[in-house]
Amino acid sequence: MYLVYILYSEKCDRYYIGYCSDMSARLERHNNGFVTATRNCRPYVIKATKSFATEIEARKEEFRIKSQKSRKYLEWLIAGNW
Repeated sequence: MYLVYILYSEKCDRYYIGYCSDMSARLERHNNGFVTATRNCRPYVIKATKSFATEIEARKEEFRIKSQKSRKYLEWLIAGNW
């Protein structure tokens, strides 16, 4: 099982979208500074997740969300529309 996730940093008022197979380990890597893209805005909290059966499905969904390039769209997903 794979997850697509949306993280939020209150410090930088910024969202981050990614996918993984182990959410707790991935969040720990983000918050401990091992991910370059999120290193400067720690800590991050999980705002939303969605499960997928395969890695390919998860990667497609991650790409689809990132291609929207819209904060309003992310907040719409987080509000329960995902």
